[in-house]
Amino acid sequence: MATGTLLIYSMLFGSVGIGYFIYGKKQGKMVPLITGMVLNVFPYFMPNLYTLIITGIILMGVPWVYRP
Repeated sequence: MATGTLLIYSMLFGSVGIGYFIYGKKQGKMVPLITGMVLNVFPYFMPNLYTLIITGIILMGVPWVYRP
């Protein structure tokens, strides 16, 4: 069960990461661009479901909190 849930959350964060990446590329903004790349890659390195969810939520909030 945890493996399926891990896969679902990985796909969710990857989808949000693709959206951030496309937005950052079209708008020329580096924060969403880099956050999108990180959101696409980091699920490969998260062995635990809870660390995946917490890290993903924090990364999804970075472009909203940090606006240069």
